[in-house]
Amino acid sequence: MIRVLIAEDQSAVRAGLVLILRSAPDIDVVGEAADGEQAVALARELRPDLVLMDVQMPRLDGVSATRQVVAEGLADVLVLTTFDLDEYVFGALRAGASGFLLKNTEAGDLLDAVRTVARGEGLIAPAVTRRLIAEFAAGSAREPSADRTVLDTLTRREREVLSCLGEGLSNADIATRLDMAEATVKTHVSRLLGKLELRSRVQAAVLAQELGV
Repeated sequence: MIRVLIAEDQSAVRAGLVLILRSAPDIDVVGEAADGEQAVALARELRPDLVLMDVQMPRLDGVSATRQVVAEGLADVLVLTTFDLDEYVFGALRAGASGFLLKNTEAGDLLDAVRTVARGEGLIAPAVTRRLIAEFAAGSAREPSADRTVLDTLTRREREVLSCLGEGLSNADIATRLDMAEATVKTHVSRLLGKLELRSRVQAAVLAQELGV
């Protein structure tokens, strides 16, 4: 079972999310939070596998809540967002969110997204992810660029995998492109995240864009 905590301040939206998730036999909604502070507190108490996190919430916003949840290793975070809130998405990516989901996502896609993040595939909807990552990388051009020497710790294969992450490819897509087993891809992703001291593959994708890997 995938244990999910839902953090959403609008009660009607939250109820809809609960209804959808509880329709799946492999997903268990273990808690509901109406603001960011409550989300962090419940994550500490319940230790869910995943927090479905809204961005705009009272008391503590979703980005700040995501940062706390990820920093404490409480759960993976799947952020709920809309395209007109890109700046919040970028903040969530920096905070270590494992992925994001558009609020108008169909029920079936919501369930798939939860399962995807739960199994460690952080890039949701590759085409959308690529757009957001590219916009984030372009926006970050005004800031000091990442140090390319961080790549020196990676093997040639790990750099290739990092490049694929930057394109928004899934593990299956990377396996096909690089002609390797999907399990091997997962191993490379895990190792490069550790070497680069990153919390999620989405952060790795952003770094790949920033460095032009």
